[in-house]
Amino acid sequence: MNIELERLTKRISGTGNFISIDHNKCNNCERCLVICVMNLWHKKEGKIYIIDDYQLKCLECAACYQVCDAGAIVFQYPKGGTGIVIEKG
Repeated sequence: MNIELERLTKRISGTGNFISIDHNKCNNCERCLVICVMNLWHKKEGKIYIIDDYQLKCLECAACYQVCDAGAIVFQYPKGGTGIVIEKG
């Protein structure tokens, strides 16, 4: 993680799973791999996966969800009071 971003980022536990991928819909376009600034997506044996501990690193920007034209990525913002908090200053 970028040192400056790490300094400004605080995580509040309890997010649970908020991103998943439907492999039946995924067309392996790899847009999620390219768009994710935290490199949470990877390709293994011809399939796209999100890393196991994505909840600890995800910026919750939903960019992966937005670029998935196949509709394979399911994204819901973490429940209120959990997730990432970015503090400026």
